[in-house]
Amino acid sequence: MLPFEKNSRIVFCGDSVTDVNRDYKAIPAGWGSFGDGYVNLVHALLTAVYPDRELMIMNEGVSGDDIKLMAARWDRDVLDMKPDYVSVMIGINDVWRHFDGPFRQADLVSLDEFEHTYEDLLGRTEPRVRGLIVMSPFMMEPNKDDPMRAMVDRYAEVARQVADRHKAIYVDVQAAMDHFLEKQSSYILSMDRCHPGIEGHMLVARTWLQAVDFDWERTTFDDEK
Repeated sequence: MLPFEKNSRIVFCGDSVTDVNRDYKAIPAGWGSFGDGYVNLVHALLTAVYPDRELMIMNEGVSGDDIKLMAARWDRDVLDMKPDYVSVMIGINDVWRHFDGPFRQADLVSLDEFEHTYEDLLGRTEPRVRGLIVMSPFMMEPNKDDPMRAMVDRYAEVARQVADRHKAIYVDVQAAMDHFLEKQSSYILSMDRCHPGIEGHMLVARTWLQAVDFDWERTTFDDEK
């Protein structure tokens, strides 16, 4: 059963995969605020299928964020929004900078720092919300021996462990991507193996909705049962 009570506020936080061209000047849950990715799709489906719940969806993704950059704005962009539920997906930039950052001396996030920071964020947030949702970082690369893909898997496993410690719902987006890639090329979903196109975002949204027990066959409202 979908866990979100009527009038719940659900804040999504993350990097460019969450951001996807959202209007930073838009009012929360207003026109342009959802972006063009999975958050917008989740919002649309929750609104269409659960109109009686009147759920408020807020997109607080910021393109380019790693977990340290996200942590620096967490209080303002997440906690100050007074969410009932927080969904977070972070990690791909923490990994990516290890591969595209050396020639610009990028500030790299180690696996230990990633875990420590994630633990701190969820630890501070858990007492203030009704529930947490942790989404795995992912890469649309079927070769698990690819160096970057292998590192993404390690960061995703840390995200899973932190989620377990805080009784968060864990959304294994990587598993959904891997299932798709058994049949089709990554180029169907992404041009760079990291940023999804609309098909990839639909897959992310579907995976998130499955994890929260979205009822795809719902035909009656709560007060009609």
